[in-house]
Amino acid sequence: MNTRSTLLLFLAFFSRDVVAEAPLNAAATLPPGAKLAVIGDSITEQKLYSRYIEAYLVACAGRADVHVFQFGWGGETAGGFAGRAANDLSIFHPTTVTLCYGMNDGSYRPFDEKIGKNYEGSMRNVLNILKANGVVHVVVGSPGAVDTFYFKNKNFGSKSGADGYNENLAQLGMIGKKLAGEFQQPFADVHQPMIDAMSKAKPVFGENYDVCGRDGVHPGPNGQLIMASAFLKGLGCNGDIGTITIDMNGPATATAGHKVVSSSAGAAELESERYPFCLQGDDKSSNGTRSIAPHIGFNEQLNRYTLKVTNLNAAKAKVEWGGQAKEFTKEQLTSGINLADFPATPFDSAFNSYLDKLGEKQGFETVAIKQLVTNFRQISKDAKADPELASALKNLGEKLAARQAALDTLARKAITPVKHSLKVTPL
Repeated sequence: MNTRSTLLLFLAFFSRDVVAEAPLNAAATLPPGAKLAVIGDSITEQKLYSRYIEAYLVACAGRADVHVFQFGWGGETAGGFAGRAANDLSIFHPTTVTLCYGMNDGSYRPFDEKIGKNYEGSMRNVLNILKANGVVHVVVGSPGAVDTFYFKNKNFGSKSGADGYNENLAQLGMIGKKLAGEFQQPFADVHQPMIDAMSKAKPVFGENYDVCGRDGVHPGPNGQLIMASAFLKGLGCNGDIGTITIDMNGPATATAGHKVVSSSAGAAELESERYPFCLQGDDKSSNGTRSIAPHIGFNEQLNRYTLKVTNLNAAKAKVEWGGQAKEFTKEQLTSGINLADFPATPFDSAFNSYLDKLGEKQGFETVAIKQLVTNFRQISKDAKADPELASALKNLGEKLAARQAALDTLARKAITPVKHSLKVTPL
């Protein structure tokens, strides 16, 4: 089958209409209608931190106007992305980008001047290409880290492989920070929070509690939550999910994204369009987000779903929410407690369903880019001389974009208003 026939078959397969964007609902500091490309190597292609970012922005920050596309590519360096950037981004036309390179750029050996020079040159090239292609907002991320227990490498002499390579990655992070300043863009430090998390979590759970994956490089959900946190801060997210105020002598109130359906003294029935970020897994497993969250201050910094209680005439009270009950002092309830700290929430099912749907969407994005769009480069010269082929390429790009938009719309159907109730009982 020739190239032209293959493209026409793909066009027939991806023949769905583009779905309109959701209306604006302000939160965070991304500009209205932002189109965010999450870009990086195999760690990005795992489609974990990219899903957490997307879920947070849309479901938690309430940014229905924001659309996300992940461009992860296993084994890639910053220079590798520079070679495909203009072509591969052309079906999505992002306005905002997160970059996470360096793990492969460091070459898995001690840092030297050549490694630093190559990385700086490649990253500067990437930033210039993005600017030339209309990307106005770039969060320059440092590389992550390697696991201090699981990463093994003999290239570092008397040092452990993990310590040696983390020193390399830290140097690359400093270069990224310098470039972010040069281009007047925000910097997301991914590396140091992962190092800090390991130093806090491993003494609690044991050295074999992996933060950067059992292969030492590719984090599981826990490490990927650290990565998502760094980029969400770089994107300007302030962590305020909402505030519910229950008056023990009067009606309850709620901030935007949450509606009081009915209330009485000490109780409220609510309906919420904005979700807290729902943690997964148990409180000890690395194969989930719950165990690492306390060690990175995730709920305090990015996931504040606050309940305040006024006019409480007792020293403490019991709060019942979503089938769970916890006791708090009057002082805690007056200043506000974080409902996201409850071990289970009424939002868990809908939030996890949305994450699953995002997995399907982002899985398609990987196929679209790696198997189709990136190969447009191989026949670009032929397309210039063949109007029919050029038209087929253009149509295929449009159909792929339409399919991605349709999957996005399908995923968002999982974000339905959640009805829940709160009851405060003086003790």
